[in-house]
Amino acid sequence: MYTIYIEDFHIRAIVGILEFERENPQPIIINCILQYERDGEDFIDYAKVSHLIERLMIDRQFLLLEDALDEVTNMLKKQFFTIKSIKIKLSKPEILANCTVSVEKMTNY
Repeated sequence: MYTIYIEDFHIRAIVGILEFERENPQPIIINCILQYERDGEDFIDYAKVSHLIERLMIDRQFLLLEDALDEVTNMLKKQFFTIKSIKIKLSKPEILANCTVSVEKMTNY
């Protein structure tokens, strides 16, 4: 079993239900842990994983972090069939004045 860690990946995306959140992209921090089995010469390209997550987050403009987590998880499993588990956390560091808000999802296959 192999584990890939993508930590403190900073992007800007529209995520949220409040009116001001829908107007301009805000900082989002992504932390992702993928566990997978190698199948012969196949491997999971972490640069591709990061790019796919970023594109989905920017393109979809999610209303809820939970919806984003569900779609990111589903997309990664479809792209990389050798994944055995995905743990992903999305954080909004600027949504509240005095804290960072995060939502996390863990999925085993």
